[in-house]
Amino acid sequence: MSATDGTGARAGQISWLHQIKLNARATIATLLRTPRRQVFWPSHRQLGLAAVAAVAVVVLTMLLLDGWSLANIRRLPASLTEAFDRLTHYGKSGWFLWPIGLVLIALALSDSPTQPRFQRQVLAAWSVRLGFVFTAIALPGLFVTTVKRLIGRARPFVEGNDVWAYMPFVWRVEYASLPSGHATTAFSALVAIGAILPQARALLWIYAAMIAFSRVAVGAHHPSDVVAGAIVGAAGALLVRHWFAARRLGFWVGPGGAVHAMPGPNWRRIVKAVARRPQSA
Repeated sequence: MSATDGTGARAGQISWLHQIKLNARATIATLLRTPRRQVFWPSHRQLGLAAVAAVAVVVLTMLLLDGWSLANIRRLPASLTEAFDRLTHYGKSGWFLWPIGLVLIALALSDSPTQPRFQRQVLAAWSVRLGFVFTAIALPGLFVTTVKRLIGRARPFVEGNDVWAYMPFVWRVEYASLPSGHATTAFSALVAIGAILPQARALLWIYAAMIAFSRVAVGAHHPSDVVAGAIVGAAGALLVRHWFAARRLGFWVGPGGAVHAMPGPNWRRIVKAVARRPQSA
């Protein structure tokens, strides 16, 4: 390679890295910008009542279903348990976060100030939507990953048939039962993806319900664990949706503070936008 080629390659590399840096800064600034519209938020009293109701539902599930589940879960046919054991792995957040993250990186690399404005708008529109889904799944999952180890509830059969066995702050996987991380992921995905693709909600409900039941069927969680995970996942995704809507990112706020999804470009336009590259001089 000649010296001239080496200099040009280094310049191109610096320009590329500089563009990535600019895109990252712009993304963070957009997510943290001042809200443009006031989203309807429940009052402190309503939030308190909702929290009390959620805790009551979880505790009631503990009282009514957890003991029954321990007594009967081993009676399931082995073939059914094996099927749920295979299914339950699809409740891991990585099935969503890794593909979405890679697509977001690809979209970021495809963006350039030299591209036509329409093309950049198409890429930005779907980057916002995918970024919303990524955040709405990742944040509740991160919260649960931390909280469940602080609570320290024993998984089924770790302490025999004791559904009230706890070892707080031990940070051990066998004492990380409440809430269920898989259920959190499934229900945050249900809310997040359903918010931008309403036509997929029926399938998402089936997926979330099957993942939640599979966690109990394979003996990894009590019923109350998956109920708690479902509540955290759904609530967390709704909070992220409100954050995006207040900043007019993928959602808009209607009269009275109601949140609505913005119409986005279809996949055909996305493919065309990504395929169009600026011609070099």
